[in-house]
Amino acid sequence: MADPSLYRPKNVPELPGVYRFKMADETVIYVGKAKNLKNRLNSYFTDISNLHPRTAMMVKTAAMVDWVTVHNEVEALQLEFTWIKAFNPRFNVRFRDNKTYPYLTLTLKDEFPQIAVTRGAKKKGNKYYGPFTHVWAIRQTMEQITRVFPIRSCKDTVYRRHQLMKRPCLLGDIERCAAPCVGRVNKEEYGSIVTNVVNFLNGNTKSIFKDLESEMSRASANQEFEKAARFRDRLGALTKVVELNAIVFDDETDADLIALTSDDLHLSTQIFHVRQGQIKGERSFVSDRIDHKTMPEHFEDLLVQLYGELEGDAIPKEILINQEISEIDSVTKWISENAKKTVEIRKPQRGDKRKLMETSEKNSEQNLTMHKLKRSADLLSRTKALEELATSLDLEQPPLRIECIDVSNISGTSTTASLVVFEDGIAQKKHYRSFNIKSFEGQDDPRAIHETVTRRFRYLVDENDEENKTEKKSFAYRPSLLLVDGGQIQVNAAREALDELGLSDIETIGIAKRLEELWKPGVKDPILLPRNSEALFLVQRIRDEAHRFAITKTRMRHAKASLASELDGIKGLGEKKIKTLLDTFGSVSTIREQNLESLLTVPGITSEIATNIMQTLKDVPTKFDPLTGEIIES
Repeated sequence: MADPSLYRPKNVPELPGVYRFKMADETVIYVGKAKNLKNRLNSYFTDISNLHPRTAMMVKTAAMVDWVTVHNEVEALQLEFTWIKAFNPRFNVRFRDNKTYPYLTLTLKDEFPQIAVTRGAKKKGNKYYGPFTHVWAIRQTMEQITRVFPIRSCKDTVYRRHQLMKRPCLLGDIERCAAPCVGRVNKEEYGSIVTNVVNFLNGNTKSIFKDLESEMSRASANQEFEKAARFRDRLGALTKVVELNAIVFDDETDADLIALTSDDLHLSTQIFHVRQGQIKGERSFVSDRIDHKTMPEHFEDLLVQLYGELEGDAIPKEILINQEISEIDSVTKWISENAKKTVEIRKPQRGDKRKLMETSEKNSEQNLTMHKLKRSADLLSRTKALEELATSLDLEQPPLRIECIDVSNISGTSTTASLVVFEDGIAQKKHYRSFNIKSFEGQDDPRAIHETVTRRFRYLVDENDEENKTEKKSFAYRPSLLLVDGGQIQVNAAREALDELGLSDIETIGIAKRLEELWKPGVKDPILLPRNSEALFLVQRIRDEAHRFAITKTRMRHAKASLASELDGIKGLGEKKIKTLLDTFGSVSTIREQNLESLLTVPGITSEIATNIMQTLKDVPTKFDPLTGEIIES
């Protein structure tokens, strides 16, 4: 670790700005902003013993600090958010979930929009409602909506298939879908259905009731009693749905209620999303408290991370918080600019909003308590396991980073090696990697392990290695222990690869499946851990995770290879264009029947590619009778 006094900055301006702490290799480990850069940076170096332990660790880990001055605090907020997003510094508090929440999504960018359950990144042009805590809750909401509004819920591939078949699916037959795939409704009629769904999800149900009642009356007056009965059933279903939705406020409140609570090591966040006076979603998460910031400063960071990537209607009119923020004006101005409207950020003092905020605070405190209880139990067992493993293997200290390699193949083909990473006994899935073994064919686990170890650790020896440049962030850390799935032959292969790279200091062991014994390279007898030992449970868990990951990747690779079709190898056709062709026409046989003009209607298909497709597929394959096996004459 660097001596902080050696890189303490001088001639720091007394201006607002954003600063970065870096390691010797220029890796950014912390980003912060300040009204006065000189005062803030001096606070890190004046008396390190008085800093928060993790802040002191950050200052000692860094080897340099630089800064950029800005004109005002709004610019500082923007630059800080941009740098945190770009560098992902390890010592910045990350206010985010450890899981993805499901959203109810309307694909408004499509010609005939679909309603669906989605997770992950949001796409421009879609409308999202949520987040929901449980998938069953969102599917229940979807079922209620399709009972009232016949909007399509099928995937695009299913939609296109029924377009080609010219026959609706079951939902179309039972009138739970308007079946635009077969032209039962035109674009304008379907658009009114989508508008009603949007109004319903936004809480505007009065106009929907009125429209359904008038349609029912009109159908009854025209003696279309079956049609009138369908409108009656939809009215009944809509009434039940509205009754199920709890009204939080009398007015049409559009707000997010955010409660942040903490202890010395953690920050707990609870969010309620209120739209049109109703709770439309909620989420909660616990973050590690890394630096020495005050609660108002942490809340400011929370708001910046929550709303930094949102814009327009995704940001509510009100953001209600349980903490006072000193820089509320600059945060409000920045979020309002993103929302392209006036956004109010305040702490509710009385009434229903204050009561709901108290509920949010209680939930936040309970989530923090549950997290600490679970984590303390896990921490004790993980610490014990690492200490036992260090004792059994004669290591100087517990192995805080363990990497494990396993090899999998299917009948000697699609050989794939997996690399899983555990830090402090916890799986770090973002650092997982898989290696396609291409240097040989057949089944040879020691040779595959040798190749994998060489490719993984080559970066530590040669930082200019082009193959591993993209792996810098993950591969830059040395493991305390390399675990190999296998016995003495496999672990010797790994040891040989490490010795060739000059990395003899990395401890290596193998775990054999027969007796779950541990093998050290070059040692005749294995190490047998007690059957009830925490160390054995940890090693088994790591080995099983590597095995699972290897099998998954091997099956994916094998499935991809087995899906080879007559379209593969045609000049100008890649995976995406082949998928587009199959989605459009359904099969290779149908593609073979198309002429040049119909092929050119497919996005991305040029006249040259279309000609190549027709020339390749012009030979009609031999057809067989599936019952007799006889060749069918053309």
